[in-house]
Amino acid sequence: MQVFVTPRAERNFDSIITYIQTKWGDKTAKQFILKTDEILKLLKKYPTMGQIESRDIRGFQLSPQTRMLYRIRDEKIIILSFFSVRTDPNNKFS
Repeated sequence: MQVFVTPRAERNFDSIITYIQTKWGDKTAKQFILKTDEILKLLKKYPTMGQIESRDIRGFQLSPQTRMLYRIRDEKIIILSFFSVRTDPNNKFS
C-alpha cells in the first residue's frame, strides 16, 4: 500500500510541528515526526488498525494530544487530517 497525504493534512501537520517546536523545542518535535513516520509504516502493513470514525474514515491516536484521520481507497492510504484532540472534536477536518 502507498500512503498519500492531502494538502490539508500537510498544513495540519506543519502547524502541529511548529507548535511543538515553540512549546517544547526541536528535540520533541523531531521525536513526534519520527513517531508519526513509524505509525505510517505500520499503516502500510496493517491499514485497518485505526478505529472507525465514520463510514470509511478511520482514526489513529498519535499522541495524547494528536489524532490522525485517514481513508483507505483501493491500494492507497489517504491521510486526511491531523488535529489536536484538545480543540473542538467536531472540527476534525479543518
